[in-house]
Amino acid sequence: MPIDRRAFGASMGAAALSLAAGPLLAQAPGTFPSRPIRIVPFGTPGAPLDILARVYGEKLQARWGQPIVVETKPGAGGIIAADFVAKAAPDGHTVLFTLPASHINAAILQPKLPYDPFKDFQPLSIIGTGGVMLVARADAPYNNAREFVEFARKQPKGLTYGTWGNGSSGHLMGELLKRQAGVNLIHVAYKGEAPAHNDLFGNALDFAWANPATAKTHSQSGRIKVLGVTGTRRLSVLPQVPTFTEQGFAGFDLDSWWGIYGPAKMPQPVVDAWAAALREITAMPDVSARVVAFGLEPLGNTPAQFADRMKQDYARYAELIKAAGVTVE
Repeated sequence: MPIDRRAFGASMGAAALSLAAGPLLAQAPGTFPSRPIRIVPFGTPGAPLDILARVYGEKLQARWGQPIVVETKPGAGGIIAADFVAKAAPDGHTVLFTLPASHINAAILQPKLPYDPFKDFQPLSIIGTGGVMLVARADAPYNNAREFVEFARKQPKGLTYGTWGNGSSGHLMGELLKRQAGVNLIHVAYKGEAPAHNDLFGNALDFAWANPATAKTHSQSGRIKVLGVTGTRRLSVLPQVPTFTEQGFAGFDLDSWWGIYGPAKMPQPVVDAWAAALREITAMPDVSARVVAFGLEPLGNTPAQFADRMKQDYARYAELIKAAGVTVE
């Protein structure tokens, strides 16, 4: 099984620093962990989930004294990464870091998933919640979602947009906007945010959706303008960007989340060890600051709370997907 040597080396360096600084924090109960731990983020190397996985990896390594390997798996809206973890040994040494796309959207849209999002996973913790952002090139002739819709209505051939996969939050919101505004928007699915944004910059796409950290980076570099954010509130990373609700659109007040799962049937002491570690790490000031920098509200909830959130989101996403007419074909 391939190992991300760069991540492994960085993790070993972090372990050395933590050992030099003082004794390790309390070990997990029993024999866990007994070998290196693998965190599998959905997406591409250098993408937000990958970066934040490494932040948590350093803290987990200091806590448990085992190397942390971060192994990204892009494509299929998170299904490839999720399937890999679903089939891993349920001993707590392999976990998934993902978005609702692989567990909520996919459960609604994919009749033949290679896993059951509810039965084949052990929810551990939601790290944070937040919205996704509608973005366009800096030279686009519109500055917010309302102006974008006015422009789109004058384009009979339609406008193309990119997301990080069929059935992703970006895809859902794009199709909801298409139906609600009565405009022709053509979805193009990619294996991650980066390739979609590269095509946006290269004029191969008209607009795209982005996670807040990506939107902030490209906005600060002058490459894009951010037209609106989904969810229930403006985000501290780009506080000047209004929500879709503020701009008169309905149904866009659904917050996304970034969460960590293990395979189903993990021993309860291992589940408890992971849950405690993630809750305590998320509450650390330096970690919570990084979570906020990604446009999320730090959460660090319990496995039971995560499971309840999944059930609630399934009902809400199913309603929106039906209203938006989203399909994965």
